[in-house]
Amino acid sequence: MKAQLEQRLTQLRAEFESGRKMLADLETRKTEIQQSLLRISGAIQVLEEELGKFSGDSPDTKNTDSQSAGGGE
Repeated sequence: MKAQLEQRLTQLRAEFESGRKMLADLETRKTEIQQSLLRISGAIQVLEEELGKFSGDSPDTKNTDSQSAGGGE
C-alpha cells in the first residue's frame, strides 16, 4: 500500500510540474501576442493617418475606432 501511495505521489508531482511549465509557456506566448498586437495597432494607426491625408478625412475619428477594437490592454 505504501509503495502505491509513493508511486501516485511521484506521478502527481510530475503532472503538477508539467502543468506549471505549460502555464509558464502560455504566459510567455500571451505576452508575445500582446506585443505583436500592439505593433500591429501602431502600424494601423500610421496607415490610417497617411490615408487620411489623401482623402481629406479626419484621422482622429478613425484612430478612436481602431484603438477601441485593439483589445483590453
